[in-house]
Amino acid sequence: MKHIKLPTTSLETSEIILGCMRIANLDIKKVEILLKTAIELGINFFDHADIYGAGRSEEVFAEALDMKPEIREKLFIQTKCGIRKGYFDFSKEHILSSVDKSLKRLRTDYVDVLLLHRPDTLMEPEEVAEAFSELETAGKVRHFGVSNQNPGQVALLQKFIDQKLIIDQLQFSLTNTGMIDRGLNVNMENTPSFDHDGGILEYCRLNDIRIQPWSPFQFGYFEGVYLDHPKFKELNNVLDRIALEKDISKEALVFSWILRHPAKMQPVVGTTNPERLINICKASDVSISREEWYKIYRAAGNELP
Repeated sequence: MKHIKLPTTSLETSEIILGCMRIANLDIKKVEILLKTAIELGINFFDHADIYGAGRSEEVFAEALDMKPEIREKLFIQTKCGIRKGYFDFSKEHILSSVDKSLKRLRTDYVDVLLLHRPDTLMEPEEVAEAFSELETAGKVRHFGVSNQNPGQVALLQKFIDQKLIIDQLQFSLTNTGMIDRGLNVNMENTPSFDHDGGILEYCRLNDIRIQPWSPFQFGYFEGVYLDHPKFKELNNVLDRIALEKDISKEALVFSWILRHPAKMQPVVGTTNPERLINICKASDVSISREEWYKIYRAAGNELP
């Protein structure tokens, strides 16, 4: 597993992140095997959120690792807050409370990164700034970021906070390529030229913000997995051919496709199957050519201008 530095830091983190959303209801022994496998593969970056399993995912994670200082110092743990039942909440009170609860569940004194989970249109950036400063001063959070935010939202928050935002977690897959489509269809009037996100890909690259793609195998908004789906026959045919040539799984090829982009994205894999995780992580050692990258992109139904 290749390791890359997080923007503006000296921290070396695995280029593939293990997402822990689905571990809440797993048998603890299965979680132990999953996490042991991840660590043996070189994964040191783990993604959480306060809402995953209503907090249970964080508890199971800490229990499975028997979290102790010597274990904690080898891990890079990220969690998120801001989503509540029926609304979003970036208030100072909620951010501070959420972090304290996550720390307790994770059995740690700090998290490496805290992300604000989706935008809150009622956000008062001054309140967020106060919360971030208190968390940083107390040593509870070392770095900060956001998820699913556009350039204007990131810039607004950055104006008020002292900490550098270093991550934006965004939906991105072979069938959800909006952030790439618009950049390939500049000065066009076709559907792919429509700007859904304000040029977030280029904004992140210009401002040293790492993109973390989530749901790399999903199409639509959690409509299903496009791998082996009859709706995406051409895409799967191309993935099958190239994966066979490279002696890797289709899942690994998808991750290689994401990792090939010079933005140095760090995709989040949410599998709870150790064998599947092993196969996916082979992507870190496989390179694909520019021609292969575009062939896969076009097979997903994207046309070049």
